[in-house]
Amino acid sequence: MPVVIHLWHGNKDSGLRFHYVAAGERGKPLMLLLHGFPEFWYSWRHQLREFKSEYRVVALDLRGYGETDAPPHKENYKLDCLIADIKDILESLGYNKCVLIGHDWGGMIAWLVAICYPEMVTKLIVVNFPHPSVFTEYILRHPSQLIKSGYYFFFQMPWFPEFMFTLNDFKVLKSLFTSQATGIGRKGCRLTAEDIEAYLYVFSQPGALTGPINHYRTLFSCLPLQNHEVIMPTLLLWGERDAFMEVEMAEITRIYVKNHFRLTILSEASHWLQQDQPDIVNKLIWTFLKEETKRKRE
Repeated sequence: MPVVIHLWHGNKDSGLRFHYVAAGERGKPLMLLLHGFPEFWYSWRHQLREFKSEYRVVALDLRGYGETDAPPHKENYKLDCLIADIKDILESLGYNKCVLIGHDWGGMIAWLVAICYPEMVTKLIVVNFPHPSVFTEYILRHPSQLIKSGYYFFFQMPWFPEFMFTLNDFKVLKSLFTSQATGIGRKGCRLTAEDIEAYLYVFSQPGALTGPINHYRTLFSCLPLQNHEVIMPTLLLWGERDAFMEVEMAEITRIYVKNHFRLTILSEASHWLQQDQPDIVNKLIWTFLKEETKRKRE
C-alpha cells in the first residue's frame, strides 16, 4: 500500500509528537481517521487505500497510542485534551476543515469535535459509537449495556488492566478480534496472522497499554455534555453483532443530528466494522460523500 509515514511535533500547548500515516496528495480535501481501542492507525488500512484518489487521507495514532507520545499522567487524557489534539492536528496539516471519521473511542472523539468545532467538520462519519449523550443516558437505563460496558469500570483500576492484557502472550488482545463472542465472524474479512502480529508488536512495547487505558480513566470527569447538537451531515455505520454496543443506541442518535442523517446497520458485521466489511463500508462512505455533493448542487 503506497502510504507515507510522517512524524510531526505537536502544538505549542501540548508539545506532543503525533504519529500518522497519510495517503493521497497534499492539497486534496482532508479525510481524518480516528481509531478505537485497542487499535492504532492500522485499523484504517483499507480506507487509506480506498479514499486516497480524491482525499488526503490521514490516519492518526491517538494520544498515548502507538508511536504517538504518551504523557504519563491520566489527567493528560481528559476528553478536552483529546478534542484539542484534533483541532491542533488539523491546523498543523495546513487545513481548516475535514471529513472526520471515527470508530469506537475515536467515534466518541469525532462526535465531540463535531459538537465543539462544527466549522472544522464538513461531514461526520462514525462507526459503531452512538452520540455521547445517547451513550450516557442509555447506559444508565439499560443494565444490559452497563454490563457490556463493564470494561469502562474495570479500566479505572491502576496497573491491573494493563497486566491482564499481557497474560498468555496477549491472549485477551488477540481474542477481541478473533473470538466467536467479540471478533470478526465467518462472513467477515478476518485478520491475517500479519495483521495480528502488527497489533501485538504495537501493544507489546513497554508501557504501550497505559496511554490507551488512561483514555478511559478520565471519562467520568468529562460527561455528560453541556452542548449536544450536531449540525453537519452525518453518517452512522453500525455492525449489529457488536458485542460492546447495543444497536438500539444507533437509532436514538438521530435525535441529536440537526442535518441530513443516514444510519446503516450491517446485520452480519462485528464491532470492528471497517476491518470486518471494508468493501461495503467503503461503498457506503462513497455514497454518502457523493450524495451530499449532489444535495448541495440541487
